[in-house]
Amino acid sequence: MINRITSLLFIGLVVALQSCKPIKPNNPYLGQKLPGTIPELFAPSIVNTDAIEINTVFNSSFTELFFTRKIDGSFIIHHSELIDGNWATPQPIQMYSDQDAISVAIDPSITQDGNTMYFLGINPEDRSNNSSPDVFRSQKRVGQWQVASKVEYPISTEKYAESYPVVVADGSLYFESDRPGGFGKRDIYRAQYLENGKFDTPVNIGSEVNSESNARSTYVSPNESFLITSNTFSEEKGFSVSFKVKNKWQTPTHINFVEPLNKEWTYYCPYVSPDNKYFFFSRRYNDPPGSGWKGVTEGEVYWVSLLF
Repeated sequence: MINRITSLLFIGLVVALQSCKPIKPNNPYLGQKLPGTIPELFAPSIVNTDAIEINTVFNSSFTELFFTRKIDGSFIIHHSELIDGNWATPQPIQMYSDQDAISVAIDPSITQDGNTMYFLGINPEDRSNNSSPDVFRSQKRVGQWQVASKVEYPISTEKYAESYPVVVADGSLYFESDRPGGFGKRDIYRAQYLENGKFDTPVNIGSEVNSESNARSTYVSPNESFLITSNTFSEEKGFSVSFKVKNKWQTPTHINFVEPLNKEWTYYCPYVSPDNKYFFFSRRYNDPPGSGWKGVTEGEVYWVSLLF
C-alpha cells in the first residue's frame, strides 16, 4: 500500500472528463470505466451532476456508496446500494428530523461492519444559531440509515468546531478541532474507541502533522499506517502524505503531481478505495476566490488509479 501511495508522487494531473456510462451490474464502481494515472471525473450524471458534489466513499464490502450533494442550500448525504447485482440510483439520506430546514451533512466515514456512519454535521437548530460543526453518527438498522445524533463529549463540544471525522478499523476516530491546546488553528486528534459508542479523551496526533497552519480534510487508512491531508505544509496545491513509523507520524511529504494542479481550485477530501486501487479527491471553485462555501459555484469528485 505504501508503494502505491508513494507512486502517486509521480503521476500527472490533467483534468479529464469521462463520458456518461450506464450503471452496470457486478461492478464495485457503479459500472464506470476505470481510470488510468490521469484523474478523471467520477461517475458523471450519477455522482457528478450540475449540482455541487463532494467526497465519494464506499463501505468496506463495496455494497454501498456515499457522497454529499448541495441541494437548495443544504449539504445532503446521498447513497447508492448494490442490490441483486445492480447499483440503485443514488438517494438522499435523511439525517435530521426536520428534513426541510437548511442543514449540513458532509464528509461521511463508515465503520468496517458498514453499520455506523460518522460525518461532519450542523443540524437545523445549530445552523440557526450559527453554531460550529460537530461530529454526528447515524446507525443502519434493518437496512435503513437512521436519523443521526451528535457524538457526545469528548468528541463534540459546545464552544469549538469538530470536523472531518475518519473512523479506522478498531472503531477509533480521527477528527479535526480548534479546541485549545493545539499547535495551530485546527489540529488533527485521535480518540480511542472504548465501547457502547463511547470514546476516550482525544489525543493530538503531534507536531509533525499539526502545525501553525490549519490541518484540513484528512484521510487515514484503516490500519493507521498512513494518512493523506490537504497540503498546508507549503504553498503547493494538492495533498500531502504522512506514514506512521514506530507508532509516530512522520512529517508529511507533498504529493508531487507531474502536472501542476489548477491554482484557481481548492483540493480536498482525499480518500483511498477499500481495495487500495484508486485515489479519490474533490475540488471546488469559488467566485470570488476566498469566499468560503457561500461562494462555491462548482464542486466535483475525481478518481485516479494507484496501479502502475
